[in-house]
Amino acid sequence: MINPISIAFKKAKQENRPALLTYTVAGDNSKKKSLEILKSISNNVDICEIGFPHNTPIADGGQIQTSANRAIKNGLKINDVFKIVKEFKRKFISKPVILMGYYNMIYQYGENKFLEKCKRSYVNGLIVVDLPWPENKIFSNKCKKKSIAFIQLLSPTTSDERLKKIIKDSHDMIYYISMLSTTGGKLKVSPKKILTNYNKIKKIDPKKNCVIGFGITEKTISELKSADGLVVGSAICKEITRSLKYRQNPVTNVSKIVAKLRNKIS
Repeated sequence: MINPISIAFKKAKQENRPALLTYTVAGDNSKKKSLEILKSISNNVDICEIGFPHNTPIADGGQIQTSANRAIKNGLKINDVFKIVKEFKRKFISKPVILMGYYNMIYQYGENKFLEKCKRSYVNGLIVVDLPWPENKIFSNKCKKKSIAFIQLLSPTTSDERLKKIIKDSHDMIYYISMLSTTGGKLKVSPKKILTNYNKIKKIDPKKNCVIGFGITEKTISELKSADGLVVGSAICKEITRSLKYRQNPVTNVSKIVAKLRNKIS
């Protein structure tokens, strides 16, 4: 059975554009609103990344941390995240969903229990930020047995030898971190340099879908559209924060931003 993640990339390629991946924090700014945001952006998004809110998110910048803090303050628990995904999938079953979180949370919940819950909630992929290769091999294989793609991470400092090994072990998608920073940081590397590094990854295995994340905004997204996929997260979290500050509807405003992003790469 082909993972919906692969189908999403194939569809985007047929339309001569990169896949658009959005990242939102589950439960921000409430369970209801978080679900409404997912539904409202789904027509313009190819793959939805949904983050588990974490109180010490090492890879996340200020915007995503603010979103996570709002969700935690609202009492969001792991099972609530699965409920949000399952409810979203009731209407959008073919829309790929990737959950993103930290291994400590999965370990405390129980690996097998966690993966079973993913399966029952129709989760298609997992990104575990603090579980690098080769330490993730056993867990990655467990994911594969459940038909859940384990997304490997690559960075500008990953050695050539290590690149080849990670790509070989990867599933339906690879995530290239564009710069050594937390999410949402200003793009410190030129899009040209990012694409040079990206193309080096693609040469190793052109068939593997590879996305670029970190620092992508409405201003920079069009310069990177030769990639298989582009991830935007902090810009969305920032808009939720701005909307709440000015007592506006975050669902409407996020939907508008995502439509603009899609237009920039179409």
